[in-house]
Amino acid sequence: MRIETTTNDASFFKHRRKVEHWDGSVTRELAPLKKSIYSIIDLREILLGCSSRDLEFLSSLNDYSNGRRALQQLTKTKIDHGTQIRGFNFFDATEQDLLRAIQRPEFNIHGLRRADLKKYLPLVSNVKLSRYLKRLRILGLIKRVAKTYRYYLTHIGRLAVATCEKLTEFAIVKTLAAA
Repeated sequence: MRIETTTNDASFFKHRRKVEHWDGSVTRELAPLKKSIYSIIDLREILLGCSSRDLEFLSSLNDYSNGRRALQQLTKTKIDHGTQIRGFNFFDATEQDLLRAIQRPEFNIHGLRRADLKKYLPLVSNVKLSRYLKRLRILGLIKRVAKTYRYYLTHIGRLAVATCEKLTEFAIVKTLAAA
């Protein structure tokens, strides 16, 4: 991206310069820029100032497009081999429990299996847990280790788990407790 400022009407800009009056007196005051070769240095400084302010404004903007794409990836329904896979709902209690279970530190070291998750989600059946793991894999929260039944959290998975926890504990619960 290249930032540049151009103008067709130099008299739009005002600067302090010597102004000759009709009576012949000369004073220094704020006046429109003349469109001549002698004003090019002043015009250059003014336009450089415009460009630098424009750059400063652009650098202050935050780009959340990656976050929007990631949220879309996690919450949008997907089709896998003709089967419709529902997107993730961060407000569902069962799915929050699942996210809390897969974020455990020991799973970062050696990965997780369905049998490992069963200890932390005892009310969920094995079949349902297998479906959850497949859903997490298709949505991109976990990835499977080749030729094993182990899974690791992906980068987007770690961010989603942390965001879910932060949203519930520090925003929703805190706000509802204060009400």
